[in-house]
Amino acid sequence: MTSQKKLQGLVAATVTPMTQDGEINLAVIGQYVDYLINEQGVRSVFVNGTTGEGLSLSTQERKQLAEEWVAKGKDKLDHVIVHVGALSLPESKGLAKHAAEIGVDGIAVIAPSFFKQVNKDALVAFLRDVALEAPGIPFYYYHIPPLTGIQIKVEELLDEMVEQIPSFHGVKFSDRDLLDFGRCIAKNSSGRFALLYGVDEQLLSALTMGATGAVGSTYNYFGKANNLMLEAFAKGDLSTAQKYQFCIQEFLSFAIAEGFGVPQIKAMMSLVSGIPMGPPRLPLASASEEFVANVKVKLEDLKSSLYHLF
Repeated sequence: MTSQKKLQGLVAATVTPMTQDGEINLAVIGQYVDYLINEQGVRSVFVNGTTGEGLSLSTQERKQLAEEWVAKGKDKLDHVIVHVGALSLPESKGLAKHAAEIGVDGIAVIAPSFFKQVNKDALVAFLRDVALEAPGIPFYYYHIPPLTGIQIKVEELLDEMVEQIPSFHGVKFSDRDLLDFGRCIAKNSSGRFALLYGVDEQLLSALTMGATGAVGSTYNYFGKANNLMLEAFAKGDLSTAQKYQFCIQEFLSFAIAEGFGVPQIKAMMSLVSGIPMGPPRLPLASASEEFVANVKVKLEDLKSSLYHLF
């Protein structure tokens, strides 16, 4: 694909469909692509990330998924960004090389997180070595300290990434630290790279600071609502944008109280899209029937008051 379009707007962090016996289910990816475009208005995806259980998949499975998303998204999706991060540098480099060979539109790498005593120079060196395996492919740093435990500020990494990684195109910023995010925005006054926010319930706040787009799991099923929020914000209609954000926050607050993670996101996707996403991979356990029933009731309540959002 290797699109030269600027990555902006909503990017769905895709789930990995699985069969009931825990194997990846490639057969529904084409249906998944059409659903995102036609029902949610989302034309870019982030594959094999946290929501996609990327680090619970084998290297071969990650390659198969990347290939299928590229094949089924051809001439339909604007961007297929594939996460190629791993604990092992050779594994991550191999995934990056494969991604380039199949024609993805971008690669992303998370900070390796088993060894927590990582300094910024070593982290940038790791990212650089992976990016060099796909020199013609836009590279994005995937920053998610709540999961990795690596607390190095993105602001501290930006200058080195720009200098050492010729293919550097931006950051997937999945953290609530708006101070760090704001400092990154200030360093990006020329708009040279993309700063994509990754905490869905705070997207409007990030937009006011200058976020150029967003990557998140809720855009799989709340893409339409979030697109309406983006449109209102672009028009300067903050009141309407707030209405959409507050609606999304209401649902997420409810879901988090019920217990919300990858298993619940997969159940949500199956419920909303009608596409069987299957169970998560162990050690994650499937969402309970009670969760699904409660979510169904909550969605119906939201539809009755804000029917045009869903």
